Amino acid sequence: MLPYFLGCPSWSEAAWRGSLYPADMPAAASLATYSQVFNAVEGNTTFYARPAPATLARWAEQMPAHFHFCAKLPREISHSSSLFEQGAALADFLQLLAPLGSRVAPLWLQLPASFGPSRLTELAWLLEQLADRTVAVEVRHAQFFDRGEAERALNRLLLERGVERICLDSRALFSCTDDSPAIRHAQGKKPRLPLRPAAFSEFPQLRFIGHPLLEANLPFLQPWLDKVAQWIEAGKWPHVFLHTPDNHRAPELACLFHRQLQQRLPGLVDLPELPGARRDQLALL
Repeated sequence: MLPYFLGCPSWSEAAWRGSLYPADMPAAASLATYSQVFNAVEGNTTFYARPAPATLARWAEQMPAHFHFCAKLPREISHSSSLFEQGAALADFLQLLAPLGSRVAPLWLQLPASFGPSRLTELAWLLEQLADRTVAVEVRHAQFFDRGEAERALNRLLLERGVERICLDSRALFSCTDDSPAIRHAQGKKPRLPLRPAAFSEFPQLRFIGHPLLEANLPFLQPWLDKVAQWIEAGKWPHVFLHTPDNHRAPELACLFHRQLQQRLPGLVDLPELPGARRDQLALL
């Protein structure tokens, strides 16, 4: 069993056939196959649309008990004009996720760049509604990164409630000078923010948005490998999610991160082999 949680932005990408997935694997088996290798996933699905109850029941059957599904609150809640008005919607969403039980951990709140210091009372109210849940928050407003009073107030709020502050590291992505559509799309969509390697709870959260060339990520990963190793040694349970611009190589980047972490934590177990990878591919992973 891994002493941390490792995963990708999703569990279903057609481009992963022949690497993470066998080429002939039915789509319905993607979650079960993904969870043979990784023990966590970002819950981006719930940010854009609410899954049907039958879909949640199917996920519950396929997710191992130890698996963590970091479900994002729907954008209708997180990006609303007032969080105070989202009590009923929040209750409905939590009820929808009930079949997954404790595997929804932590619950993610991704706030837009327009959500600034003047709305911290709304955030405090929403977190109070989730007081019995493990929660992590991602902020994007510039004042939450200027080391001024607004950032201090945010950090106090999260620390007092044991709520994690998600760190998004997009440096590797923005180091890429390739002008391909995938790079342009990713750079246009992802924020470019200062790093805040917080550990306000037992579950520090890292989202690493990587370069499409795996080896180009190594200089950017080195400090995180040290930090994640320190967190694990301190008894925390970091959650680490690896992206690439089109996510075609996200599983490979996650495997690379784990192999590098093994060099800092002797005795850390190997990840299972990617079920769909050929032997020549496995030699390169």
